[in-house]
Amino acid sequence: MPHTINSTCPVQPVIQALFGGTFDPIHYGHLHPIETLAHQIGLKRVVLLPNHVPPHRPQPEATAQQRLEMVKLATQGNPLFTIDTREMERTSPSYTIDTLESFRQEFGEGQSVAFIIGQDALLSLHTWHRWSELLNICHLLICARPGYQTQLSTTEMQQWLTQHQIYNPALLNSKPNGYIYLANTPLLHISATDVRQRHQQGLSCDDLLPPLVQKYINSQGLYRQ
Repeated sequence: MPHTINSTCPVQPVIQALFGGTFDPIHYGHLHPIETLAHQIGLKRVVLLPNHVPPHRPQPEATAQQRLEMVKLATQGNPLFTIDTREMERTSPSYTIDTLESFRQEFGEGQSVAFIIGQDALLSLHTWHRWSELLNICHLLICARPGYQTQLSTTEMQQWLTQHQIYNPALLNSKPNGYIYLANTPLLHISATDVRQRHQQGLSCDDLLPPLVQKYINSQGLYRQ
């Protein structure tokens, strides 16, 4: 059974956020910006959603169970993070809109909920399945990514961003969905591709990911080819 939020809990005014990814493997480029974001806007909980079949990316090298184990190790002892496995249990592609609708049903209509994406994802958001419905369900929190432009690709998308963007994060708690907040998070030049390539080349990854994740990768013989 997936680890899910208890829908019988009373609605809380503090915003909760969801963050999905392949996490092949999870690394500091995922963790540190989210921790900074949580501090900036008062997030009390971030639910990590490992993907099973990502629709927009190549299939992961590590198995679903290995990637889940690495996420568990990376967040061990950190009360900010919880893990939800519902996307991993799907055998079909994991569409964000379906997952968000599932969470919204559990949280109820009054709970403020946000979905965290990187600046790169914002630029390609118009290619996502039912992307225009996202703000009907949640807020969007955008983490900066190095090397990506700030202007969206079309006038329509730029107008959409301007219409929904806020500059005061306190507004995120004023309603359950509908806002976009561009966070001032650290620009870390780290990607899962970098981690895998370093392992293939026999280089150290100590500065890229938590020690427990590194130890697990070594024990499983991951990313050597």
